[in-house]
Amino acid sequence: MTTKFDDIMRALRAGTYAPIYVLCGDEPYYADQVYDFIAANALDEMAREFDQQILYARDLQGADIAPVIGAARGFAMMGGRKVIIVREAQAIKKWEALNAYLDNLMPQTVLVICYNGKPDKRQGVWKRAADHPQVVWMQSDKLRDYEVERWINSYIVDFNKAQVNNGKEKVTIDPKVAPLLADYIGTDLSAIVGALQKLMDGRPEGVNTIDAALVERNIGISKDYNIMELQAALIRGDIAKVNRIAQYFAGSKDHPMIREMAPLFTFFSNLLMYHYMPVKSPAVVAKELGINPYFVKDYEMAAKRYPAAKTFLIVGYLREMDARLKGINNPSAKDADLWKELIFKMMH
Repeated sequence: MTTKFDDIMRALRAGTYAPIYVLCGDEPYYADQVYDFIAANALDEMAREFDQQILYARDLQGADIAPVIGAARGFAMMGGRKVIIVREAQAIKKWEALNAYLDNLMPQTVLVICYNGKPDKRQGVWKRAADHPQVVWMQSDKLRDYEVERWINSYIVDFNKAQVNNGKEKVTIDPKVAPLLADYIGTDLSAIVGALQKLMDGRPEGVNTIDAALVERNIGISKDYNIMELQAALIRGDIAKVNRIAQYFAGSKDHPMIREMAPLFTFFSNLLMYHYMPVKSPAVVAKELGINPYFVKDYEMAAKRYPAAKTFLIVGYLREMDARLKGINNPSAKDADLWKELIFKMMH
């Protein structure tokens, strides 16, 4: 059974270690957190010298797990716990020894298998491992684009809990910052955490708010030319600013059109849903659309400028443009031309 990251970390912090951890999936952030904690805390400094091994699958002769299992079966030299960590385990081809090891686990050994990607649970060894009561199986999938903003906000909540526990002041984040980072960085959680940490460290003394200006200074994302500003200009009907930002995007390698359209598609798809909501109170809208209540006013304003029928057309324009950017019915048009066409259709 898959175990949640928070449950794993709670057990580890309490000093409870399982005989085997299988850390897999397409998103390495959580696996790295578990791996780092075990590597740093399962043994004291002296014991690590003798009883902790970190192996890379590519270095295993014959791409066979057998030498790892052999090490796992050995006794700890210091007489306590033994830790064996296998990195990049997806390179291993022969898993028979692990299958046999599942029949007789060594209670003093902690075996950590870090597997980039998803093991095929149809294979006997992985089906057994996933169902084994003494195996902690954690599979971390990449977030979808629309989930990143919420993840950033939850990260800030957790950060503030730690701040309070350490007697420090909480940090507030401007509601515009999370979608800005989500658009610029994408779904790479390690990169997002790195950016957030850079913002935390880059705050002037006494400043506890992360805003767009701080993002521009420390991350390099323009506070005037970004997807949130384009969306705001579309909502206001500010065609001059819309065109300026679109031209800036077209001339910048950091703003590929296919990426910048994704937040617009999400917004106008949500706007279409908003039009048909029987109850449009801020609390209901925020819950139904899964958005920060701060942004409900944007939908209220946009609904006045873009009626339901027009919103429906815009969603269609965005779908069509996405297909053209992927080469369908678009042999040669450049981003600058496609931006002009899209903006014209959206605002007229």
